[in-house]
This record gives sequence, C-alpha cells and structure tokens, in this order.
Amino acid sequence: MAEILVLYYSRNGSTAELARQVCRGVESVPGAVAKLRTVPPVSAENERAPRPVPESGPPYATLDDLAAADGLVLGSPTRFGTMAAPLKYFLDSTSSLWVSGALAGKPAGVFTSTQTLHGGQEATLLSMILPLLHHGMYIVGLPFTERALNQTRTGGTPYGASHVAGASDATRLSDDERTLANALGRRVAELAVRLAATRS
Repeated sequence: MAEILVLYYSRNGSTAELARQVCRGVESVPGAVAKLRTVPPVSAENERAPRPVPESGPPYATLDDLAAADGLVLGSPTRFGTMAAPLKYFLDSTSSLWVSGALAGKPAGVFTSTQTLHGGQEATLLSMILPLLHHGMYIVGLPFTERALNQTRTGGTPYGASHVAGASDATRLSDDERTLANALGRRVAELAVRLAATRS
C-alpha cells in the first residue's frame, strides 16, 4: 500500500476539514492509504517541547512519518500570504531528510484556508511548495480538467485545494471546495501508487 501523509496545521477547523476531505480522496484510490497528522502550535517565548499528544485530533507528525510516506499533502491556514508558523517550524526541522534525500522523487500537494477571498491563498500555497521543491518532491496541482475548478465561486486554485471561510469564519466547505480537496488527495495518491509500482 502507498501511504500518503496528510499533514496540516489548523487553528479554527477549516484546514482540518480540508485535510479530512483530502484523506477521502486518497482513500478512494486502490492501493493507497491516508495517514492524518498535525503539528503542535509554537510559542513566541521559547522552543519548549510540545505535549506528546494533542488534546484532540490526530497525533503530531514526526520526521519518521514523513520519511516513511510515499506521498505528502500539506495544509496550512494563510498567515499574511504565507504558511502558518507551526507548519514552517516543522518543515525547518527536516534538514536531515534533505541531506539523505528521503523525500526526493515522492509526490506532494498543498492546501490552505483563508478568511477572505483575496486573503493570499495562492501565495500561501506557493510558500508551502518551495520547501517541497528543495526536497526534490514532485508537485501535484489541480488542472482545469477538474470541472469544479472552473465553476467554483469560493476556494480552489490550480496550485492546490483551498477554502474561503468568510466573515463568519465558517468551517463548512462548499461542494466545489470539497470536490477539489478530494481531487487533490486522489491525484497525489494515484501518482504515488504508480511510482511505487515502478520501484517494486
């Protein structure tokens, strides 16, 4: 089975809901399984160790989770047009994986959530893509052959899945946002399965 790590940080639940939809897309692919993980919040005061287990939601990701995965789908809310600090902090700890080339040649995709339609979704997705390129990963986006990408009036970009929460900070995804998050998970999983077949 090709294992796809769906790794995210979520503050208010929107990015977590996108992550669950990405997992559904992964699980729709024969020969693929999703592994859902999150990262702990960071403190501006120091680099204290997080609690070993989160109060709710999936377990915290480890570098071993990342190294063992056959593919990665990474999610973060937007923070001024870039990924949130907790996710960046985790990615900054992956130097040993970069040195060993552990992620090179594996597929990856990205997703995000913003409060406003023009809140920096595409810039945030690109900020998450950059470290993945440095790791040598194959970037998987959403082509316009995905009908929901042409008709969405909320989230969704060629760079990855997204959600617009709006002024009410709603975590409920639109039908198009849900469809595109599913499609992203499916596309990453399909490529991971094909790549795994060439290695065996």
